[in-house]
Amino acid sequence: MVQGSTQWHKKLSFALLGYRTTVRTSTGATPYLLVYGTEAVILAEVEIPSLRVIVEAEIDNDERVKTRLEYLSLIEKKRLTSVCYGQLYQRRMARAYNKKVHPRNFEIGHLVLRRILPHQVEAKKKFSPNWQGPFAVKKVLPNGALYLTDTEGKMAEMAINADAVKRYYV
Repeated sequence: MVQGSTQWHKKLSFALLGYRTTVRTSTGATPYLLVYGTEAVILAEVEIPSLRVIVEAEIDNDERVKTRLEYLSLIEKKRLTSVCYGQLYQRRMARAYNKKVHPRNFEIGHLVLRRILPHQVEAKKKFSPNWQGPFAVKKVLPNGALYLTDTEGKMAEMAINADAVKRYYV
């Protein structure tokens, strides 16, 4: 085991081997398999032969070339399968995310509070407020954008995303 953070480069190759030979949930395959068309042979399998290594050792060169060409033709099929896995994985993640999303519907005249974002001037201190307002909704744009007016009727020059506001109840 390497001690200290100055010798991380000595273990990097082992970490990369572990990363490249681990099955990904999103693709259903290892990155090594998708690139080379076959699973990696680890050093332990060379020292203590596994069934796969023994079978490959008994094949002559002509048959090995033929088998390799068959593997290469199957790479595209494996890649297409991993694309399907990726799409299914993205759908599952989107479904899980969308379960937690609460749609916010605002109408003209609703009173709202606007979030003070970290890059704004008002957000300088630790105990400064997180919300400012109240504002009235002046115009509702598609996809959740709002135009706000302050209590004096002065309209903001930019639209604001509905995620950055919340309803204000008097």
